[in-house]
Amino acid sequence: MKSSLPSRLLCVAGLAFVSVVARASALPYNVNVRYKDPQQFTEAKRSFGMHRIHANDYLQPLKAYIDQRASGVLAPGQRLDIEVTDVDLAGEYEPWRGPRMDDVRIIKDIYPPRIDLDFTLYGADGKVLRQGHRTLRDLSFLSHNFVADQDSLRYEKSLIDQWLRQGAEKL
Repeated sequence: MKSSLPSRLLCVAGLAFVSVVARASALPYNVNVRYKDPQQFTEAKRSFGMHRIHANDYLQPLKAYIDQRASGVLAPGQRLDIEVTDVDLAGEYEPWRGPRMDDVRIIKDIYPPRIDLDFTLYGADGKVLRQGHRTLRDLSFLSHNFVADQDSLRYEKSLIDQWLRQGAEKL
């Protein structure tokens, strides 16, 4: 029996829908990331005029990254709540460089990325296993090999990765 083009298209559309639903359900449920007063973040305070960075441009991708990476280090049944209290992206604008450089963020070792956060790790039984405050900063962030990485949040994501790698023991 031959299948018609409309029925094949319907089948493909159905498979695409199932794929989207599967990806949505794969979102981590054991990690909860919140931002505490993001308009007061260091990055937000330095962001004005032509240097205005919209918070969602970096906060949403950063949250998604933390969700994904943190869920991968948790033991079955554990839950992690993270409240990010400050973000300072790597680099700064240097207005003294002149008008041609007004919209260029200069990345130097004197402008390291920083993320401050509070966290609570819960066991499978719901009891608090660990909690605390962390200031994530990497003063040697430029010595890492990011040559091919064009992600604008590569330095901040590296901070998260370093914390989570250590976190297996010290989270």
